[in-house]
This record gives sequence, structure tokens and C-alpha cells, in this order.
Amino acid sequence: MDHPMTDLILLSPQDNCLIAPTRLEAGTQVVIDGERVTLATTIELGHKIARYALSKNAKVLRYGAVIGHVTCDVARGEHLHTQNLESDYLPTFTHDAGHEFVHH
Repeated sequence: MDHPMTDLILLSPQDNCLIAPTRLEAGTQVVIDGERVTLATTIELGHKIARYALSKNAKVLRYGAVIGHVTCDVARGEHLHTQNLESDYLPTFTHDAGHEFVHH
């Protein structure tokens, strides 16, 4: 079955992930930096897709900022989510029993 081409969203030129503009079914063809890629899995609206092949522990950039790292090798066009992406976010504030924010 031939699927129409779908554009992905690049938020910043430095990013190594792209954003799905809608739910993309497995088998959908997308163009990533001029290369046609067929998605192996369904990607939900707003989810991230690898712009390049990434090696285990590579940092993932969105809006030009590091948002996490991959926990395994990831192919170009692969879904980036909890199965292969770990956040590098370290909270500096916690909510203390419904009162004020406490800095740690």
C-alpha cells in the first residue's frame, strides 16, 4: 500500500529529533533531510522521531537543548520515547506537602 509523504516538524536546526505533526501509522513514508524513510511503528501526535541514527547514550536535542539520552542504538526515523529515551532533567524544586516550593 502506497502512503502519502508526510512532513515532520524541525523545531531548531541543531535538533536531532523531529516532531510528528499528526498520528503517523506504521508504514507511513516521511522525508528526513532529503531521505525517504518508512516508519516501522505508529508515532503519536507530538512524539519525537530520530532525525539521525543515534548511538547508545547519545544526547537528544529538542529546541536546541538536551532533553535526554538514548538508552540503546536508534535508527533514523525510529520513535524516540520511553522505550529508548531517558530524561536528563534533574529537578531543582520540589513541592512540599501543598505548601511553598523548596529549593534543593
